[in-house]
Amino acid sequence: MPKVILPDSATIRAVLAAGFLIIVTLTGLPLQAFSVALKLPTARWIPVLYHRLACFALGIRVHNKGHLAQEKSALLITANHVSWLDIVVLGQSQPLSFIAKSEVANWPVFGYLAKLQRTIFVNRTRRSETGKVANAIAKRLAQGDAMVLFPEGTSSDGNRVLPFRSALIGAASTAMTGSMTGSKEGGKQQEQVWIQPVSLAYTALHGLPMGHQHRALAAWYGDMDLLPHLWTLLKEGALDVTISYGEPILFDRTIDRKQVAKQAEDQVRALTRKALLGH
Repeated sequence: MPKVILPDSATIRAVLAAGFLIIVTLTGLPLQAFSVALKLPTARWIPVLYHRLACFALGIRVHNKGHLAQEKSALLITANHVSWLDIVVLGQSQPLSFIAKSEVANWPVFGYLAKLQRTIFVNRTRRSETGKVANAIAKRLAQGDAMVLFPEGTSSDGNRVLPFRSALIGAASTAMTGSMTGSKEGGKQQEQVWIQPVSLAYTALHGLPMGHQHRALAAWYGDMDLLPHLWTLLKEGALDVTISYGEPILFDRTIDRKQVAKQAEDQVRALTRKALLGH
């Protein structure tokens, strides 16, 4: 009689979590598509619920240090980028929209999900599109949407913060202060935009500190494949992540974008170091 090999507990957990995510996704997709098409208020809140359920399925515990500057009329969030998980972790807090590289739009399933969250896609290889992207960012900020930008331009290994690029930070401000004049859509023209630095730090696995060598479990960078990385996380679960909110920086037409990018980078680096060291 052949020996029956039963799946281990981690595999069973992954299968159950994946099934739960599939059901939630198939339920939420038509609702969000309908809300976006009709421009309903639910278009902002369905993704929040979806990301919260995704955190539950993945076993992610989020710890917040500080809060988002919700009172600011035009808010651009500049966060360090560690993994595709960053979208889920930030998205579960409140309605947010993201600025992502153009390649994401063509990813199977995930690209469609990003579009339904009203993501703005950036082709970083074509500087000629900067003005178009700037106007798109400006329009959304003027409508009251808090936008998330990952100024590093790529994801890191989670143990460090890469230098911030200033191009899109400056483009957003330029559009907000000038290019939106005469626009037929969106909200009122803004004379200034607030930049809020935000740090993401993946700190523990099953309640134990990850350490430098194990942080790659959460980090997704280089030439890592997405689906194997997702499957590993589904099997492991129980990740702890700390979101640290920095002090908002006023950005108007009189301020140099490179200066603002450096200020935001310094804040995010300090907050990340503090979180990783457990302070």
